[in-house]
Amino acid sequence: MAKLNFGGVEETVITRGEFPMEKAREILKDETIAVIGYGVQGPGQSLNLRDNGFNVIIGQRQGKTYDKAVSDGWKPGETLFSIDEACRRGSIIMCLLSDAAVISQWDTIKKHLTPGKALYFSHGFAITWSDRTGVVPPADVDVIMVAPKGSGATVRSLFLEGRGINASFAVEQDFTGRALDRALALGIGIGSGYLFETTFRREAISDLTGERGSLMGAIQGLFLAQYEVLRENGHTPSEAFNETVEELTQSLMPLFAAKGMDWMYANCSTTAQRGALDWMTPFHDAVKPVMQRLYASVKEGAEAQKSIDANSAPDYREKLNEELRQLRESEMWRTAETVRRLRPENE
Repeated sequence: MAKLNFGGVEETVITRGEFPMEKAREILKDETIAVIGYGVQGPGQSLNLRDNGFNVIIGQRQGKTYDKAVSDGWKPGETLFSIDEACRRGSIIMCLLSDAAVISQWDTIKKHLTPGKALYFSHGFAITWSDRTGVVPPADVDVIMVAPKGSGATVRSLFLEGRGINASFAVEQDFTGRALDRALALGIGIGSGYLFETTFRREAISDLTGERGSLMGAIQGLFLAQYEVLRENGHTPSEAFNETVEELTQSLMPLFAAKGMDWMYANCSTTAQRGALDWMTPFHDAVKPVMQRLYASVKEGAEAQKSIDANSAPDYREKLNEELRQLRESEMWRTAETVRRLRPENE
């Protein structure tokens, strides 16, 4: 493990150079990896593992998702099974179900956690808030995590491009003495670009904060606020959307993703630089109290309970689809459809 300097703080990082694929295959050569759930993370991680030569099977309930697994080449009775059967066969149970589904399927999973097996997660939610989820693994199994920092679709697409997405890793419970090796081998096997160390609790809290904050919740709120102000003051939908979203995603984000915020500022006009530098502090001061309230809500478990309650409701899917429909059919995102069609590469 290498120690790298992140802004003046040393952290442990694992790269492909020091943990090559051959080492990962050797560590897991006698393991049967049972990927439970073929929804968001399941396809990317399982297909990458399969392509990298690992022994992988899928556990999935019957339905559209099961049919998708079949279309991806998993064979019923050979590499595709019920959740119960896959858990029985697997020496490593990769629990990639949604948080709500983990709770509903926990009794099925737990009965197959015989001594020496490994229980793998890609999110610390179920273990961190075990008092709310009821997910308490037996003491005689390894409990490990590899959490890709992106969607399951990105895990797969970057792998197919010959790249990889960074991921965090953690060991919650080491019964066999091999938990760390198992976690790192799986992290390399799913195609991680590099792996950085965390804990289940830190991952769960930072993940929920990020999703509700700058990654999804806050950015939509910021976009919508600016778009509405422009529209209320007579700007057209196309102008409001381009100045709010399109320029950011298509022009500016690649600049600061490549070399940092100062690089992006340096490649904009002096008028833009001055305005950005002047206004970043008022935005910071306005937003930080909201972020502090958000973090406190996550840390105390309130956000976890909201997710459990909402996702366990019988009409959860219908309500979710309605909220997403309203988002999709809002003027801003209907404008986005036209703007995307006008991009040169889509003509």
